[in-house]
Amino acid sequence: MKTLLPITIAGSLPKPSWLAQPETLWSPWKLQNDELVQGKQDALRLSLLNQQQAGINIISDGEQSRQHFVTTFIEHLDGVDFENRKTVKIRDRYDASVPMVVGPVTRQKSVFVEDAKFLRSQTKQPIKWALPGPMTMVDTLYDDHYKSREKLAWEFAKILNQEAKELEAAGVDIIQFDEPAFNVFFDEVNDWGIAALERAVEGLKCQTAVHICYGYGIKANTDWKKSLGAEWRQYEEIFPKLQSSNIDIISLECQNSRVPMELIELLRGKKVMVGAIDVATNNIETPEEVADTLRKALQFVDAQNLYPCTNCGMVPLSQEVTRAKLNALAAGTEIIRKELSA
Repeated sequence: MKTLLPITIAGSLPKPSWLAQPETLWSPWKLQNDELVQGKQDALRLSLLNQQQAGINIISDGEQSRQHFVTTFIEHLDGVDFENRKTVKIRDRYDASVPMVVGPVTRQKSVFVEDAKFLRSQTKQPIKWALPGPMTMVDTLYDDHYKSREKLAWEFAKILNQEAKELEAAGVDIIQFDEPAFNVFFDEVNDWGIAALERAVEGLKCQTAVHICYGYGIKANTDWKKSLGAEWRQYEEIFPKLQSSNIDIISLECQNSRVPMELIELLRGKKVMVGAIDVATNNIETPEEVADTLRKALQFVDAQNLYPCTNCGMVPLSQEVTRAKLNALAAGTEIIRKELSA
């Protein structure tokens, strides 16, 4: 029987302390070689267990096999120099030292397929795998070769499509592309960003999703949010074109945000992952707070298309806080399921 309001998470979960430094974004691995492979698999098992115990329906790997949601993928590509770096401004918000594109970008072999196969072997539940989106990849590099954000995005889209097809063959049910850059570069999103994303999903038969949020709870992001005023209407710029795209699911940040919920109406007909857990605070949502967010969203998205979710990844949070938030997400969803069934 199809699950009403299937619950999932947007991205990362905390890594265990024996694998990487807890509550730290993009922390280096504590293990090496074969021990690292085993450590990642053990972390993935723990991530799976935490999700199952909380009542999550669509399982993610919790990004246990990667340090960074973008550069871990790029590390496996040719044409990118990680030794000679440049400082660039990421999403017009903060400076970061990033690798350089020095030649044609190509993918010699799969990046996450073995990890996805391992997750698939551990559960019969639907699984979701996240990849960086083409525009966000471009925004995380210094391009010294193509000299064009659009050209580089199209090359990344072709590479992502190769990876996505292999993930689909490995048994992944939903492939999600993370595009926080979509909330910043509106003209580019509409000119070529969504088209590049559609190239990345070309030929896929599994479900596809795009995750667009206001970012992790780091200072640069929270400061930016404070500058956005009483209403955050960034989604309004891109939803109309996403609604007409062939992406199946749109993942949004809604909990404790100033996004007017009625903007979801612009996506009518699409499936929507509604972020009902704030990842920028250690405060634990009550089930009723989660339920209230979902009730508001249900005014603008049909129940069969609503997926309760987190706002973004939770790797900066503690294991204890994360488990409590996942439990709240499930409990709040159950309140709404009972209301809908009644």
